[in-house]
Amino acid sequence: MGIEIERRFLVKNEDWKSQAILSEGFSQAYLNSSPDEWATRVRLIENKQAYITLKSSLNGLTNYEFEYSIPTKDAIELIKLSKYKITKTRYQLNINNKNWIVDLFDGSNSPLKIAEIELNYESEKIKIPSWCGQEITGIKSLSNVSLAKTPISQLSVKDRMKIKGS
Repeated sequence: MGIEIERRFLVKNEDWKSQAILSEGFSQAYLNSSPDEWATRVRLIENKQAYITLKSSLNGLTNYEFEYSIPTKDAIELIKLSKYKITKTRYQLNINNKNWIVDLFDGSNSPLKIAEIELNYESEKIKIPSWCGQEITGIKSLSNVSLAKTPISQLSVKDRMKIKGS
């Protein structure tokens, strides 16, 4: 069974950049839009790799996740057909022998920056880098599927004030 355990944080400064080892452009589209149900995501990486992913939250920290390669041309067509899209640049970092990613969102979700780390088990202890701000694990309005439907620029001032790092 595909299980993903991850913690997510807002990024509060640019101190992480010197630790980036790879960056890739991502285009993503969601074929459905409810963060409370299974999300069906199409992802295109650098116009070279394409995936379809089925994802559902188990408890905010842990998700069911099933991902499959698909032809690039199919991903491009599905992204064109979807009305729920995001684009971002993903940076990969290796910190304390753990793989971190930092996503810099484009368009209506700019200047949002989110760091993620995948864990081996829910209670795994990690050292959180100093450039990480507010933890947003489990906050549905900041999930990628929610940001595709309602970009951060369309959130109310009250909701944006809750997000201290954006």
